Amino acid sequence: MLQILMTGFEPFGGSPMNPSALLTEALVQEGLPGAVLHAAILPVIGGLGTTGARSNLAGHIQRIRPEVVICLGESNRSTHIAFERVAINLRDDRIADNAGVQCRDLPVVEGGPDAYFSSLPVREMRDACEGEGVPALLSTSAGSFLCNEVMYGLLHGMARGEFPTVVRGGFIHVPQLPEQAAQRGGPSMRLAHMLLGLRPSLLALVAPLG
Repeated sequence: MLQILMTGFEPFGGSPMNPSALLTEALVQEGLPGAVLHAAILPVIGGLGTTGARSNLAGHIQRIRPEVVICLGESNRSTHIAFERVAINLRDDRIADNAGVQCRDLPVVEGGPDAYFSSLPVREMRDACEGEGVPALLSTSAGSFLCNEVMYGLLHGMARGEFPTVVRGGFIHVPQLPEQAAQRGGPSMRLAHMLLGLRPSLLALVAPLG
């Protein structure tokens, strides 16, 4: 059975919830034919400290030894489920993280490559999502906050052989929930609708690897 690690983030930015965590937990609870899904909720803390998201992710990868890692994150500006294609070597935070730190013009990895491309079959996953009538797109910017940092850190670790079991990895942004939008404005999508699109996306990933 294919071992897949799925991650979401804890709440941040004053919201009491994060759809990426709720989706991760729901998908793992439901299960997926041909795969074993594992859930991890990452802290919204940047940098390489032991309490940071990247160190947390690395610990889960070393413990679970998955073949695939799919990280989910919230974007309160997104109208679509966004399958990210590129992570850049930049930390430039619009807001402070949950440790109160706000970075400006720092690299994710000092001396690392400018960018990495996702190794997920993002076009096929996007198409499967759209096939269920759920708005989806291919995105060329994961931003410069924790979502991008985690994606870059994952792909950098894969490139350096730090995660030898992982053959595919990448990131998906999901919109905020209607309950969040009611408090802070912006677009949103219901959790059930996001699940409707993400389920076939995961199947599109698993089928060629099974």
